[in-house]
Parts: sequence; C-alpha cells; structure tokens
Amino acid sequence: MTDVVMPQMGESIVEGTLTKWLKKPGERVGRDEPLFEISTDKVDTEIPSPAAGVVSEILVEEGKTVAINTVVARIEESGGSGEDTGDKITGATPPPPESSAPLSPLVRKLAREHNLDLSQMQGTGAGGRITKHDVEARLAPAAPAAPPLAPAAAPRTRIEPLSPMRIKIAEHMVLSKRTSAHVTTIHRVDMTKVARMRERSKADFQAAYGFSLTYLPFLTRAAAAALRHFPLLNASLDGSNIVYHNEINIGIAVALENGLIVPVVRGADEKNVAGLQRAIVDLATRARTRQLKPDEVQGGTFSITNFGSYGSLVGTPIINQPQVAIMGVGTVEKTPVVIDDAIAIRSICLLSLSFDHRLIDGALADQFMSKVKQVLEAWSEEVL
Repeated sequence: MTDVVMPQMGESIVEGTLTKWLKKPGERVGRDEPLFEISTDKVDTEIPSPAAGVVSEILVEEGKTVAINTVVARIEESGGSGEDTGDKITGATPPPPESSAPLSPLVRKLAREHNLDLSQMQGTGAGGRITKHDVEARLAPAAPAAPPLAPAAAPRTRIEPLSPMRIKIAEHMVLSKRTSAHVTTIHRVDMTKVARMRERSKADFQAAYGFSLTYLPFLTRAAAAALRHFPLLNASLDGSNIVYHNEINIGIAVALENGLIVPVVRGADEKNVAGLQRAIVDLATRARTRQLKPDEVQGGTFSITNFGSYGSLVGTPIINQPQVAIMGVGTVEKTPVVIDDAIAIRSICLLSLSFDHRLIDGALADQFMSKVKQVLEAWSEEVL
C-alpha cells in the first residue's frame, strides 16, 4: 500500500488546495500518471501518482486545503490485493453506505434520532462516505424562494469566488509586503548592442533551435553575472542570520490564464544565451500546460519578471519570499537620447529592482544594477 501525500511546491508553501481528483476509488493508475490537481500561490498543476496500482482510498475531498505531507489517498500497488479488481469500477450503483463506507457514531446517532434511511442518501465524503454535513444538509429546511426583483432593483454586478490559486497568490503577496521592507530603484539601460545581436541572429537561431530568441535570456545572463559580483543579492534572511546561496537559481515569472507562477532556472550563471532561452521556453511551456514538477518551483535565489512583454515601461514588483530582490523588465523601445551633445536613436529599456532594505542598502542595489547595465550595454558575446 502506497500513501499519496500533498507535495510541497515551494520553500514557503505549507499547504495546498486539492482542486480535482483525476481518478476515483477502484480505478487503476499508472506510475507518474496524473492523479489529482492542486493549487497553491506558486503553482496550479497536476500531481502524478507515486506508484502503479488501484486507487483504494481517497482521504481528502475536492476543494479542501491541507498541510503539506498530509496523506490524501492510498494506492494498492500492482501485484497486491488490488490486482484483480478490473480496469475500473465505474457506472455501478453503489451499495448502501452501511456496508460500503463505515459511518461515524455521530452520523448513526443523527440518523436514528431523525429516522433517516441512510441507504437512500448519497455521501460526499471519501469513497462516497456519508458525513455529518450530508445529514445536516438533508435535515435543513428548504429556504423559501426569494421574491423576484423589481426591474429597478435588478443587480448590475456579477459575483464569483476567487480561485484557490488566486487566494494563495493574494496571501503570499501580502505576506511578502509585511515581511520585507520594499524599496525600488530604476535604471535606464541602452540595449542597442543586444538588440542588434538579436536581430542579426534570430532567424538562424530559430532555424537551429526551433524556438524564438527573446531579450529575456540576455537579461538573465546579465543578472547572473551581477549576482556573482554581489552575492548578498543572491542571499536570503533567516531570522537574524544571512543565508548565502552558492548556486544562482533564477526564477522567471510566467503569466498563466488565472494567475502567476515562478519556475526556476537552476545554475543560471553556467548557461549561455541559447541554454537560458531553451530553459525559459521549456519551463514556461510546461507551466502553462500544468506539467511542472514540484522541485522546478523551489530553490530560487533571485527572480525576474518581464512585464515589458505586455508593453509596460516600468513596474515595482513584489519580492518572491524568501528571496531579497526581484528585477523587473520594461519594454525595449527605440527612443531619442542625447549622446555627445547629439540626438541619437537607441533601444532603451527601463529595469527596476525591488529589494529588501532589511538586508540590502540602496548603494549596493544601485551597484548591482550598474553591473547589469554594464554587461548589457557592452554586449559582444555571440549567441550561435
């Protein structure tokens, strides 16, 4: 028998919401086959089965939020007593709850007191078990129908609940603002050399690798170089201790249909532009198709968010805890600038750095950004 647990989808994540079961009790599941969907403030994704066999028990209902490492289901592995149960147990009329799912003493007591026939009730608990809430719902009097609204009082709004992922994002953002002393510095960067390199290489790059060359890997490479020079920006705070991270793992914010996720490019300083672009495309694609693995949204030491892809000039992003800084990237656009008392057209980008003033002072933040600026403005590295 294998226990299925709620995974941890990030260092600061302590719980997750089980949004949907993809298998029912009695159904077979293969190892690494999607078993259920979860939602946290970092990821909304499918969780694969840790073993092949038959789902013998579901312990957490859809919509419930539980702590990480909570056992949510059990699987009878292939070769065990579940081997001969057939492909699926679906479509059959369930036997009376008294024989198929043990009832709690409280449910039995309520049923006797109110003369309820439990065999005629459909339970919402794990495996169809009848819960106290099922009994209370059956006993509750039907609410009287509301009188129709007069035309003048007809509602002009629409109300819908936040998704579990949106709720978790909101909680995480408020926690970050409450935890870190946020300060933002903004630097103007001349991206002309990078823009020319990209324009010259993008057709051959697409042909060679099968995906487009964007500005983001250049910016990620520059940030990684700056983090090597200023390791405090790659650190985190643990109480009154500074935790220095030897690896440079850069989280890249990816916009989803209903939220945001920050998968991590590990060893970003060890990759060239092509390697960074490949990693970014792969992580973004799998993020949008719910194929990310738990360890791919953990271990980030610094983050980058590219709101410039939507035309934004500048922003002040919120730090991704427990990191101490995040770089925001504005759109790259041709702009008239003054060079040696003459007006020239250059490809300009505004970069912002939100940093935790508890650990990072303004002077250090600006030195870091100056290093990023220096790398980008002096770019000469070929990408093919």
